[in-house]
Amino acid sequence: MSLAKALFAPRSIALVGASGDPSKATARPQRFLKMHGFTGEVFPVNPGRSMVFDLPCFKSVSEIKKSIDHAFIMVEEVESALEDCGKAGVPVATIFSDGFADRGPEGAARQAKLAARAKALGVRLIGPNSMGVINLPAGVTVSVNAVLEAPAPPAGGASVISQSGTMLGTLLTRGSARGLGFAKLVSVGNEIDIGVGELLEMLVADPETKQVLLFLETVRDAERLASAARAAHAAGKPVVAYKLGRSRLGERLARTHTGAIAGEDAALDAYFRDCGIVRVDMLETLIEIGPLLSNKKPLEIKRPPKVAVLTNTGGGAAVVVDRLGEKGIETAVPEGEAPIIDTTMGKALAAYGQTLNELLAWRGCDAVLAVTGSSAFSRPKEAIEPIVAAKRGGKPLAVFLTPQADEALALLGKAGIAAFRTPEACADALHAYFRWSSPRKSAGKRKLKWPRGFPRQGKLDEARALALFESLGMTVVEHALARAPRYGHKLAYPVAVKIFDPSIEHKTEAGGVALDVAAEEFAAKARALGRRGKPVLVQKMEAGLGEAIVGYRDDPVAGPIVVVGAGGTLAELYNDVVLRLAPVSEAEALQMIGEVKGLAPLAGYRGMAPGDLKALARAVAALSRLALVDGRPVREAEANPVIVKKRGAVAVDALVVLKEG
Repeated sequence: MSLAKALFAPRSIALVGASGDPSKATARPQRFLKMHGFTGEVFPVNPGRSMVFDLPCFKSVSEIKKSIDHAFIMVEEVESALEDCGKAGVPVATIFSDGFADRGPEGAARQAKLAARAKALGVRLIGPNSMGVINLPAGVTVSVNAVLEAPAPPAGGASVISQSGTMLGTLLTRGSARGLGFAKLVSVGNEIDIGVGELLEMLVADPETKQVLLFLETVRDAERLASAARAAHAAGKPVVAYKLGRSRLGERLARTHTGAIAGEDAALDAYFRDCGIVRVDMLETLIEIGPLLSNKKPLEIKRPPKVAVLTNTGGGAAVVVDRLGEKGIETAVPEGEAPIIDTTMGKALAAYGQTLNELLAWRGCDAVLAVTGSSAFSRPKEAIEPIVAAKRGGKPLAVFLTPQADEALALLGKAGIAAFRTPEACADALHAYFRWSSPRKSAGKRKLKWPRGFPRQGKLDEARALALFESLGMTVVEHALARAPRYGHKLAYPVAVKIFDPSIEHKTEAGGVALDVAAEEFAAKARALGRRGKPVLVQKMEAGLGEAIVGYRDDPVAGPIVVVGAGGTLAELYNDVVLRLAPVSEAEALQMIGEVKGLAPLAGYRGMAPGDLKALARAVAALSRLALVDGRPVREAEANPVIVKKRGAVAVDALVVLKEG
């Protein structure tokens, strides 16, 4: 039996720690399996009982004379239960018990030992701290989640992988209320063994799964998840992620502007985009977006997306349109119509349906938003009739119901139409859909060598940082190291003079830079900046049409990323940047530049003199190649500013922070 079948479609299940007390959580799985129609064999295991409800109880799994496909462990003595499962040849066990990495260093050590022992025994594990595995079509409810006390939720094509056990119940109940069904749901817990990426691989191969919803607290195996997401895209199965934690806590240790701008959340955003995962901002959207993506592919449009809006309640439509505008989504207006096409459904039901079909067929919009008012509550079947009957074709259709209209929501859900309870979730879903992109093809895998004699820990001084950038293919400013006492150099005046001290990361803020230094004042400036006889860095003065920041960061979760944005000392304040996973090609870098608002003047905006954006793109692609350096010793790197000229782009500041150890 394959791992996927043992996990999601077992023929036999052992419930280790099963209780006959209906008030206890450990009694639930046995009741749930019977209640929801599991047709396989169930074996309760509890040394203190001979019967649990209506089934004989065994003292151990190894005492059971039949083969067990899946064990659900609900006892504190997890280690002994695992040994028993290994002795019985159980292929997979789900661990409900806690007390591992969720309990600090001692628990983490216990977890590591358990993982090693499971590997030696050949038992694959879900958990610990898992709320279980559910396969609704097969009646497999290996879970203690109390939501299963209710009648079986509708089966459907969406499967769920959650790092929060309680979220299984949240998604099931809220989805069911909207008429949305599920195929398989699994709580991964601490991901001691089987993780999100491997589970996604199984669901890609599962014929019942049409799309996958991820509730994430972090990403533990980015490479495997990315590979699985790419396979899901190739199979036509959209993957949607909601991730907790958009705070800036992970950015406190940043040493560069890039590190502060491209924190963990921004890096994960680039990661999701890179591997074709749709990211939503709201939990409601995760539940409701499924039908919007069903049988769809990313639009991949280069302009702002356009949505045509039809409503029978102007105010209700406006609250969504406002949200769409905040996200850069435009309202598409057919000739002779108002921005929001308003019709009174009660008086013109047929007209509403006809107009909706015309908008769905119209090439002037990328999606259609249909808004329905109080009739969705008072006359739900009649209100949604023209929407259900609409000739949707391949164009996305989103529906927002202004009242609390549960029956109408459920009817639309059963019809496979994306319906939203709030304007925020509706706008979030459309925004997520338009940002959805196909997985990016690799920009190159050829490994690069680290320069001989350069350290691999600490920081590079700026002269070495500039040399490193130049070795990658960036054009860097002409420079020289001038040493005391004469501080001789051969650069033409005027020059820039910088303090040469790797411990000072932002020299301008520290008063360590003098610009436009003439020959007659150079010696005094050099002595002032060359503290205690240290050398100074002398650079040719460069001028151009604008400044950019080009950065690199090896994120511990998402991996290497590259950043481009409006540069200078206020780069972090404006946060006007675009991120991608590194490395990127020059064509991809040019596309990134086009998304930075602050660099629009360099594209010749409103008659301004255009800068050499292709040269800037070459600089971005060059720095991104740090991702290909053998061993990836660089944690953060930044060229800020890069001076963009009429012809060429020159890096005049360089900062490189290496990894520790």
